[in-house]
Amino acid sequence: MAFQCQRDCYMKEFITSVDSCCPAELKQEVNGKKETLKGFNVKLQDTILFPEGGGQPDDRGLIGEVPVLRVTRQGPDALHFVISPLEVGQEVHVKVDWERRFDHMQQHSGQHLITALADTMFGYKTTSWDLACQRSTIELDTPSVKPAQLQELEEAVNEKIRAHIPVIVKLLSIDDPAVEKVRSRGLPEDHAGPIRIIDIEGVDANMCCGTHVSNLSHLQVIKLLGTEKGKKNKTNLIFLAGNRVLKYAERSYSTERSLVSLLKTGADEHVEAVDKLQKSVKLLQKTNLSLLRDMAALIAQNFKDNPQRGNFFSLHKKEGDNEFMNIIANEINTEETLVFLTVGEEKGPGLFLLAGPSGPVSELGPRVLDLLQGKGAGKNGRFQGKANSLARRGEVEDILRQHCKHRSSEEE
Repeated sequence: MAFQCQRDCYMKEFITSVDSCCPAELKQEVNGKKETLKGFNVKLQDTILFPEGGGQPDDRGLIGEVPVLRVTRQGPDALHFVISPLEVGQEVHVKVDWERRFDHMQQHSGQHLITALADTMFGYKTTSWDLACQRSTIELDTPSVKPAQLQELEEAVNEKIRAHIPVIVKLLSIDDPAVEKVRSRGLPEDHAGPIRIIDIEGVDANMCCGTHVSNLSHLQVIKLLGTEKGKKNKTNLIFLAGNRVLKYAERSYSTERSLVSLLKTGADEHVEAVDKLQKSVKLLQKTNLSLLRDMAALIAQNFKDNPQRGNFFSLHKKEGDNEFMNIIANEINTEETLVFLTVGEEKGPGLFLLAGPSGPVSELGPRVLDLLQGKGAGKNGRFQGKANSLARRGEVEDILRQHCKHRSSEEE
């Protein structure tokens, strides 16, 4: 069957009744964590909430005061997942999240238009598409699209929008000869009811279950952002339609104003200013590394020149890297001295190095690793790696110092 959302894509509110309400679960990801919600799948006599399909995400909305968290298609029915149960037979008021719906209508109709003209103008067939939350992608069956072709396609697409061309929805029986003349990638196995055709008058007729604008002028404008290399010699064309273009322009202008304030230059000079900054940063980093190397050598020399140096050396420095620590260890005679070095935040993540006689290093290394919640390995008198937390560095130092004192007393 065709749902009310497919018969009238512009309907925002609808009165219907509940056919069934069954316990169900919804698996979803919240803040990167997977969780399972317990709730109910509700079937309505009809619905204005579009179930996911045809490359288009499902709608959101309300049944009465109950939020609908997911809408899926099951054969001829739409299942509305809700947290609270609804009484079978009761009359309900359904309301669609119109901002989300109209955005999907613009992107979906925009995809049909781009797909049709890319095929007509260049012979590039669409093999799939993705309606994402910020920008959409059309996969074209071609290894590349030239910049001139992209510009020509964008101009042609927007010319059709300005021409105010109607978009007509037709319902045909599956045995209607007209079905054979429309573009299609096939019907789903559980399809039931009439065939739905989206006809952009004089431009394209395509089999589709999704929601669409009734006139190309409702798309407002389409911007082709560019292309990316796709899989198996295909090209991904990235586009925005309608309100997304306006939001993109607003974000871009806000970013531009922020850069003007930060860089103290006009918008046309931002690229040059950032390029100069990057070169300056690289030069400073190179100078800083050189100073750290010199500092490492001086730190080691100061230790060796100290007549009271003992057989244990420990140092923490916020700035530094593996090479900084290795220079210190190389300069100190680690056959006689146990060296413990760390770089990074004092109570945060960082790097560590334990160097010294191979016996004590092999024995103490795993314990150091455990206390620093780190990952690493050791051989030939060196044990080093990454520390997830340097908060217990003091404990490590005490253990190593006690080991060195015990070893000294044994030697005496």
